[in-house]
Amino acid sequence: MDQALLQYLRRISEEEKLILEGNMDVEKSIYSNTKEFIVDSKKMLRARQLIDVRPHTRFVHFPRHSHNYIEIVYMCNGSTTHIVNGVAEITLKQGELLFLNQNASHEIKPCKEEDICVNFIVLPEFFDQAFTMIEGVGMIYSFVFANKNNPEGEISYLHFNTSDILPVQNLTENMIWSIVNKHTYTHSINQVTMGLLILHMLNNTDKISQNDPNQYKNNIILNVLKYIEESYKTARLEEFASDIGMPLYYLSKLIKKHTGSNFKQLLQQKRLEKSIQLLSQSQMPVENIVTSVGYENSSYFHKLFKEKYKTTPHYYRKQAAPPPHLSSFATATTGGENSSEIASNLPSRWE
Repeated sequence: MDQALLQYLRRISEEEKLILEGNMDVEKSIYSNTKEFIVDSKKMLRARQLIDVRPHTRFVHFPRHSHNYIEIVYMCNGSTTHIVNGVAEITLKQGELLFLNQNASHEIKPCKEEDICVNFIVLPEFFDQAFTMIEGVGMIYSFVFANKNNPEGEISYLHFNTSDILPVQNLTENMIWSIVNKHTYTHSINQVTMGLLILHMLNNTDKISQNDPNQYKNNIILNVLKYIEESYKTARLEEFASDIGMPLYYLSKLIKKHTGSNFKQLLQQKRLEKSIQLLSQSQMPVENIVTSVGYENSSYFHKLFKEKYKTTPHYYRKQAAPPPHLSSFATATTGGENSSEIASNLPSRWE
């Protein structure tokens, strides 16, 4: 990490000064107004902020808590020990990442001055916008961050051992630098950077910690979703099960339990999403789109499409396409105005 940035993050905060002076408990009112100790995004973010970073509070045990936002923990220097959902003990080392969704509970053992850990505080809307720029991560995003159908301890966190993955470290540290140094296009830069970071993580699912049985299952599901994203035209559950040497019935049960949908439903979702993209962004004839997304029966595709979107593919294309002479102008002006306006409201948490 850039040494100037590391020195900035190493500074003793006002909260830490009080701890060092003898107040050995975390002041919960800084983070939450609830007895259950749910850290509140409204206390962590300014108005209209979707993302910020905050150095972890050192020198004291940070008690068990949950968040009403998504937290990404990055270890800049040293190490920290985290206990997730009261069970899984994780030692986060320099360059590693811990993703925690809103189902997770979390506590951190005391760490030393040189242990510099940064928490990304991220509202789900930030990911929604970031992923519109990156094709092929919608289902994966829903699985990792937006799945509310699973009990605590199932799919609430992912620990990535990325200490030797330079692009992951560079992208994460670029976001930290960008947020700390607030420039005009900070918001847009961080959205694109987050999308790139997620893509790199998906290319390195083998780096997911396997110490917890649930992490092993998470890794399998992530790879199923990657398989669907990459091979939606010809994907078959039997083929994937054979490739990983897992009984078909067990894999099918695992997918349903951890995503809320079966393989056929997930594949259908991806194919329909791809058809929407082709209808909106190309002039490919509808019948060609049907075969390009993996359907041989055109009538069946039209039936599925109408059930899902309450309209026909032809009418959807007609309604979705902007006038050609306005399309590029609208993209340029809207993107510029939004990014400048939001970026101007990203004050540092440490001023």
